[in-house]
Amino acid sequence: MSASPVLIDHLTTRRSTPFALMQGPGPDAATLASMLAMAARVPDHGKLAPWRFVVIDRQAGEKLGAFLAGLVKSDDAAADPKKVEIDAARFTRAPVCVAVVSRAGPHVKIPEWEQVLSAGAVCLNLLHAAIAHGFGGNWVTEWPAYDRRVADRLGLDAHEKVAGFVHIGTPSARAEDRVRPDMAAITTRFEG
Repeated sequence: MSASPVLIDHLTTRRSTPFALMQGPGPDAATLASMLAMAARVPDHGKLAPWRFVVIDRQAGEKLGAFLAGLVKSDDAAADPKKVEIDAARFTRAPVCVAVVSRAGPHVKIPEWEQVLSAGAVCLNLLHAAIAHGFGGNWVTEWPAYDRRVADRLGLDAHEKVAGFVHIGTPSARAEDRVRPDMAAITTRFEG
């Protein structure tokens, strides 16, 4: 089997694009469709597709941001205006955001945990797909991923959860690498 130097380079240098470096343009509809198809090519025991996508373009992101700002103010009438402003802009930090939704649930053969892991793999694959198409991406959750009011606003069913919000745009510069784990400290070998 021969090595793929391009893929090896990508996997050894992959880095999320910080929001400060994220700008337009974002992917057009056809490119995003290609990226989502790539994202869906993950391990999926039982072929359940225990995840789905909710695409949030900039215009929808502005509406969702206004909703978030309203939640912050209703939860705390004395909320810091800077926090309200940050939440209002949370879904416009990149040209497009994809909510990866976990549909994991009880199954006669497939553990729910495996289904959740599959949704996480979709998030990472979407980052890879963004880079493959010349874009950058950033996978976050933040408080909106865990707030039922936001889930309802996004149209999630009661059993569904946000696995991640993947923001996609064009990097304005290459992000500096961050400190990575010491592989010797996190790797052991089972000796039987």
